[in-house]
Amino acid sequence: MAFVVLFSTMSFTLNMHYCGDTLVETAMFLKAKGCGMEMEKPSADDCSIAKKNCCDDEQLAIQGQEELQLQVDKISFEKQIFVASFVYSYINLFENLEENVVSFKDYSPPLVTRQIYKLDETYLI
Repeated sequence: MAFVVLFSTMSFTLNMHYCGDTLVETAMFLKAKGCGMEMEKPSADDCSIAKKNCCDDEQLAIQGQEELQLQVDKISFEKQIFVASFVYSYINLFENLEENVVSFKDYSPPLVTRQIYKLDETYLI
């Protein structure tokens, strides 16, 4: 239950670096490193025509759930009764599991004095 709460409330960011149409690198929680082909931005005083950059960075942010009910007093009385009765009824199922109960301990196996199929000489073929 703790893992469900942890993973449902966790937010994370997935950074992806594309070079053209090919995914080059993916990083979680960090910025994706480039492929080394990024173009430098020209300064404002240069009179040059800039080429289109072939690399592209995408960022996928996954937000976790934030609507958690942290206070027990907001739970209705009927729900509190249900939880208490559930715990009380099922807590006793797991008591005394250490004892090894053998149901056939008091009974002895039947005695085989003679093998009847040998006496009658009947065999299945």
